[in-house]
Amino acid sequence: MRLRLITDDGVAASFGLAADETLAQRVGLGASPPTLRLYTYRSHCALVGRFQNVENEIHMDYCRAHGVDVNRRPTGGGAIIMGAEQLGVALTLPGREGTSYCHARELMEHFSGGLLRGLKRLGVAARFRRKNDIEVQGCKLVGLGIFRASSGGLLFHASVLVDLDVPLMLHVIKTPFEKITDKEIESAAARTSTVRREVGREISMDDVRAIVADGYAQAFNAELSAAEFSAAERREAQVLERSKYRSDAWVFRRTEVADASGTAKVKTPAGLLDVRVTLAGRMLKAVYIGGDFFTAENAVAELEERLRWHPRHSERVAATVEDCYRRQPDLGGIPMHALCAALHKAIRRAKNAETRARSDPYACFVNPEAAIA
Repeated sequence: MRLRLITDDGVAASFGLAADETLAQRVGLGASPPTLRLYTYRSHCALVGRFQNVENEIHMDYCRAHGVDVNRRPTGGGAIIMGAEQLGVALTLPGREGTSYCHARELMEHFSGGLLRGLKRLGVAARFRRKNDIEVQGCKLVGLGIFRASSGGLLFHASVLVDLDVPLMLHVIKTPFEKITDKEIESAAARTSTVRREVGREISMDDVRAIVADGYAQAFNAELSAAEFSAAERREAQVLERSKYRSDAWVFRRTEVADASGTAKVKTPAGLLDVRVTLAGRMLKAVYIGGDFFTAENAVAELEERLRWHPRHSERVAATVEDCYRRQPDLGGIPMHALCAALHKAIRRAKNAETRARSDPYACFVNPEAAIA
């Protein structure tokens, strides 16, 4: 197959996202060729997933005070931080008949093949894990997302952490941490990785981009041809940027599911357990397991990942924890019954907080004028 390659740097968040959606729409109509776009953003920006509430995900006061732009992706998934040290990947292809979001995981795994090929060339043993991440030994290296345009065109999104300012990320993106300390920064850094950390040396963005492009050429047996946006594509992207991606109605649209958080601390013979959870409706949106116990960091990170977007019901949480303990002997340093008890207590407190919030008739108010499809 032939694949057009577009590379650009220093784009605004609104144009970067508008251009990706424009290409997806046009490729579905046959008006643009299949395209691989590899780009970076002008300055740090926070991008939430299509179905997230900005106020639940982002510290807006910090972003306003420090000039961090905030926008919403057309793809689903969680909040991310992007900038000059994160490589944006947008692959747009015509969708096959019958393609739907029920195959989203399979599509993301397939489309991430080019990234995995490129990372392998760098000596990075990464793999697609669970719902929408590429990880290295339990540490997130790439976030993934997918979108199907009304024309049927598909957009595969990826954010490659070539490097990452972890303290900035914690100031911008909300986490279960109550405050940002050296310990929390160290803990968050242990749950993510970067290309530069994995290769153990400085590597330029241009080199990473070239290797990723070559990875896609190999994975899809594609002939890449470098090009720029056509005049029509740029014009359509600018129109979409003004009407949608610069619109508060899109960026700050809300769902009626409010987040609720709960914490629990339990003393065990192995040390103190400090568990924090965030609920989104009936799902565990995020879980943080901390304390002064001794165990392998990657084992804890894998358990946290297994519990992300997991049903909050006690029996199902306990079953997942038990399965993780079977698969990860390193977790044996933490008493399983104590961990389950701490998780259940934190979830119960989050549910109580959710109930209190619902008693306020304006707590989940949604502006009907902000509803954009």
